[in-house]
Amino acid sequence: MPTFPPLLQPGDLVRVIAPSLSRSWVTEHDHTSIIEKRFASMELRLSYGRHVDERDAFGSSSIASRVTDLHEAVADPEVRALLTVIGGTNSNELLPHLDFDLFAANPKILCGYSDITALQCAVLERAGLVTYSGPHWSSFGMRDHFSQTQTGFHRALFEGAPFEVESSKEWTDDLWFLDQEDRHLESDGGWWTLQAGSAEGRVVGTNLCTLNLLQGTPYMPSLEGALLVLEDDSASDAAEFARNLTSLLQLPDADGVRGLVVGRFQRRSGVTRDLLAEIIARQPALAGKSVLAGADVGHTMPLATLPIGGRAELVVGSEARFRIVEG
Repeated sequence: MPTFPPLLQPGDLVRVIAPSLSRSWVTEHDHTSIIEKRFASMELRLSYGRHVDERDAFGSSSIASRVTDLHEAVADPEVRALLTVIGGTNSNELLPHLDFDLFAANPKILCGYSDITALQCAVLERAGLVTYSGPHWSSFGMRDHFSQTQTGFHRALFEGAPFEVESSKEWTDDLWFLDQEDRHLESDGGWWTLQAGSAEGRVVGTNLCTLNLLQGTPYMPSLEGALLVLEDDSASDAAEFARNLTSLLQLPDADGVRGLVVGRFQRRSGVTRDLLAEIIARQPALAGKSVLAGADVGHTMPLATLPIGGRAELVVGSEARFRIVEG
């Protein structure tokens, strides 16, 4: 059984770390004041890793700097949670250098998404520790249309399971960090019920192309008994998503997948409901299994906070239900 870290309480200290892109990359469009007010409203204190502002030719810092900040945060008894600055492309570089025994001995919340998937799945597989797919530190700089994301973050990390993952009818997919005034609400939200059925399993995900980087490594979590929750960003069109999903579901243990939740696609991906339905229908490992899409997971907002390694229930039919039962 995996280990669940203690939930947050008012007054707790959160350490902000940069396992992928540097904070200096984010603060080119600086929304720190909004972020700090949001955490103050939750009565959480923020501290920062020593190397979060280092920046190299790849927009991040050295492997040694990133590993040091991770280990220091995990080992610090005052720190109750680790929150990533943002995603990127290279958190998997850290995996051979991490002390997973340290993570196991000091269970703490680790929250982020996108490229952070590599780190989260490795911690689950090697340390047996549940982590959380949810907003980055930088996400909290979104001035408007953020309430559902913050509510979900608080519910998952302060209150804990069980809780329902809500369907959002309105969502955003704009470059809010460039211009907080130029915002666009999309109103064609809601879930896509692609294959009927019900399932319960261990949550594994979420960023598909990053998860696939772990194939063949000692950091890949088992798909046996998994309820997959998968998403990708605008760089992944229908063909790219299809080939990545096919690769994942051709792993030897993929028949053990219980069901699938697909996160909402960004507009630029061009993925439609019909295209996704065809992609799903081509997967033998998903035959007869429940599949729900359009969930608030991934690179649009609002963004749900989900326990990677926790347990969830999925019901897809005339009505749909996605519920975290342990996490």
